[in-house]
Amino acid sequence: MNAPSSNSRNAAVRLLGRVLQKHQPLEEVLDPVLRGLSPRDRALARAIASTSIRHLGIIDHLIGKMLDRPLPEKAQDIRHILRIGIAQILFMEIPSHAAVHDTVSLVPERSKHKGLVNALLRRTDRQGQKLLGQIDVSRTNTPDWLWSTWKEHYGEDITRQIASAHLTEAELDLSVKSDPEKWAAELNATILPTGTLRRPTISSLKDLADFDAGEWWVQDAAAALPARLLGDVSGKLVIDLCAAPGGKTAQLAAAGANVIALDRSKNRLNRLQENMERLKLAVTTIVGDATTFVPEKTPDAILLDAPCSSTGTLRRHPDVAYLKSQADVDKLTELQSRLLDAAARMLEPHGQLVYSVCSLQPEEGEARIADLLKRDPSLERETIRPIEVGGLTELINPQGDIRTLPFHLGGMDGFYAARLRKISTGIT
Repeated sequence: MNAPSSNSRNAAVRLLGRVLQKHQPLEEVLDPVLRGLSPRDRALARAIASTSIRHLGIIDHLIGKMLDRPLPEKAQDIRHILRIGIAQILFMEIPSHAAVHDTVSLVPERSKHKGLVNALLRRTDRQGQKLLGQIDVSRTNTPDWLWSTWKEHYGEDITRQIASAHLTEAELDLSVKSDPEKWAAELNATILPTGTLRRPTISSLKDLADFDAGEWWVQDAAAALPARLLGDVSGKLVIDLCAAPGGKTAQLAAAGANVIALDRSKNRLNRLQENMERLKLAVTTIVGDATTFVPEKTPDAILLDAPCSSTGTLRRHPDVAYLKSQADVDKLTELQSRLLDAAARMLEPHGQLVYSVCSLQPEEGEARIADLLKRDPSLERETIRPIEVGGLTELINPQGDIRTLPFHLGGMDGFYAARLRKISTGIT
């Protein structure tokens, strides 16, 4: 029987295989891979895997520098073992001797690579920090497809700040129904200028105060901004398109809106409903395709948090950088345009539309709204004022839309949001 530390590290290797070879999201493979492990071992395996992926570009560069010849393609497990070993030694608070010993033990005794793994990890322990000092960490750790797009749109200085922010794990952000001062004290959190509560991460949310009371929910500070752009929604009919898992739905319902939460996935909508039940919030849920949905009653406002590449969430989901590509972005922009056109058709004059994506890619944000306003004269942009985002002018782009970056506010998701108003009956 393997020792607990070996179980954790073996599971971390299998997690890397699922993500980097089978292209499965880390969050989706945690339960099947970690099933049967103790809570402590589960937490360690997850931490090792996520840290390895967060620093993957750096780690792979170091492996290449230290190897005399590349590993054969079929030796993927050996590569994963090296990755988790280097991650522990350089980026985790794990004693190096334990990291080396327990990681090398994962290599089968008869493998010709056992000595190689041992030698490379010991060299990492001795020389790793020196080797790190010889490379351009931000550039090395960012896949080419992301770096090139960001550099073109944001410039190199901002791109480096984005890439640097991605090396740090996100803290835990929370939204509350009311009385943020009380809950900040209860949850050992601080209140950000935008109203979000922030505290250190925790392994189990149920360990936090009054989880079952349903007074708060997890929501990144940037993700909490779009729903607030609709202003006072009390008594208004608001359709939340592509609503699951429901953080923005909860905001709208808690603010007194009559919310229709629409999503094409029944399973995701079931999860949204479970979240609303815990929060004791009443919403109407509908399984449907937002591109063809026709509401029975014209809504006062629509919130469209569109499917996107999620490149703004790399602090929390570093695997996105290796699961998505520019081809995915291109496909998603087509869907986003169809969703925007459909949302515009649902509104009557004076109705509001807020569009948002948790993406750093300008094609999914700024370009989508620019194209929409060119082809649909029935809409006009409503610029966002600093007071609506906690007075943080840096969160508003020159066009008057929200553009948050991962280094803003001490760390937040990269988000884009625009607010539009219907001014005529439709496209002429």
